[in-house]
Amino acid sequence: MNAREYEEKTIGFITPILEELSLSLWDVVFEKEGREYSLSVYIDKPGGVTVDDCEAVSSRMNEILDREDYIREPYTFVVSSPGLDRELVRERDFINARGRKVLIHTYRSIGGEKEFTGVLNDFDKDSVTIDTGEEKQKFLRRDISLIRLAFDF
Repeated sequence: MNAREYEEKTIGFITPILEELSLSLWDVVFEKEGREYSLSVYIDKPGGVTVDDCEAVSSRMNEILDREDYIREPYTFVVSSPGLDRELVRERDFINARGRKVLIHTYRSIGGEKEFTGVLNDFDKDSVTIDTGEEKQKFLRRDISLIRLAFDF
């Protein structure tokens, strides 16, 4: 199996656990860091993830990982929050962020600005649309240097 297959199999096992605990999946990443492999599961919920949430998922998923033993390489298993400033990269990231406030940085100035904030309204492979509260603003993906969740502190 390759990394993508490990990730997909993990998603299949962890999804029912997350549903039962009223959590959502942000991402699953199996990667090699130096000589070590890691399987990282990023979970989310409204209001943020707690250490107890991570422990509950980790405990239940560890039982499945031990029983199923589908990852051949020695690895470290980690469950955590994706963090407050999570960048949106994959389609799943955009799906999870729809309806949430995002920050967009553009390569070039648009209307004298290179930074925009609004609620992620829509997206496709070529564009991203946010609602700034005053208007809906559409950006071509090729013009976006960074898009991530935004938070007011």
